[in-house]
Amino acid sequence: MKQPELYIGVMSGTSMDGVDTALVSIDDTKVEMIAHDEFPMPDTLKQDLLNICIGQTTSLVNIGQIDHQLGHLFGDAVLQLLEKSNIKASEITAIGNHGQTVFHKPTGALPFTMQIGDANIIAAKTGINTVADFRRKDMALGGQGAPLVPAFHNTIFNAHNSTVVALNIGGISNISVLRPEKKALGYDTGPGNMLMDAWGYKHTGLKFDKDAQFAMKGNVSQALLAKLLEESYLSLAPPKSTGRELFNLPWLEEKLIHFSHLTPEDVQRTLCEFTAVTIAEEVTRYQCGDYPELLVCGGGVRNPLLMARLATLLPQWHVASTSSKGVDADFMEAIAFAWLAQRRIHNLPSNLPEVTGASKSASLGVLYFAN
Repeated sequence: MKQPELYIGVMSGTSMDGVDTALVSIDDTKVEMIAHDEFPMPDTLKQDLLNICIGQTTSLVNIGQIDHQLGHLFGDAVLQLLEKSNIKASEITAIGNHGQTVFHKPTGALPFTMQIGDANIIAAKTGINTVADFRRKDMALGGQGAPLVPAFHNTIFNAHNSTVVALNIGGISNISVLRPEKKALGYDTGPGNMLMDAWGYKHTGLKFDKDAQFAMKGNVSQALLAKLLEESYLSLAPPKSTGRELFNLPWLEEKLIHFSHLTPEDVQRTLCEFTAVTIAEEVTRYQCGDYPELLVCGGGVRNPLLMARLATLLPQWHVASTSSKGVDADFMEAIAFAWLAQRRIHNLPSNLPEVTGASKSASLGVLYFAN
């Protein structure tokens, strides 16, 4: 590939706070975001998705209808990005659509992952070839199907003399570990914003705790923190991945049975500490060199309390946003799925077996033609 090609990445993460789209130019040496947009997710659709994720009773009819709705939602998000950026659909090589994860169970006798959002609708509505279903090929090869973004991080960040850890704090937190002269690692460390968002919404009616104002009114309960840290997922060795099917409001409320004396603000503050501690404990394992860097992206980068706690818990690390390296912290994952689409179009490998546990590398995703 000599001339740059244009791709659009579409991402709606575990926080379900909207759809991120990124228009990305990719050639042999450079990945550059040239436009981006956010598209809202209707509250009713978000609630329907949350009900599925936490295991409430549903039906095939309900899942099918939500799959259809999401297809149109993602398609509309792409069309809005094209309109705002004054780019024609014919100029786009492909869309990379992650889809909305409703369940992820990579272990056990019958492992599976499910992302919905009909890619046929996206392709038909936009007139652009669409790549989706990125995770199941990796799982068919014995992998976790996640995380996939470390392969992208491995191409854009360099660990010359010291460790670089790229940390995405979405609903779930995941890290990509890049060390000098070693293979990349990557896995989900545990919760990111998910528990804080759910608890905050229950007690304030706000979708997220802006500037950590709710959390900063409370104090950390060391007893509750210790209880949360007992979660068995945290002690598993990588490769590992998790999601809303584990860390959700019912999970939290079960942990809170003996902590009714705590104020809602104390719980929120403790949840922020829980996220910070579980991240820091994993990052510390990989310290190497004189200038280790923790580069943060995702919604959590805008939580000043969380970022301050990471800096305090990791005093030997330089903690900064990925935006400081020229990669927009709010659209990292959308950019990554544009890159993953480019790898599929050109039949290039896009997973890292050392990260996911797959038996071999593969070009991930299924191509849905517009015509």
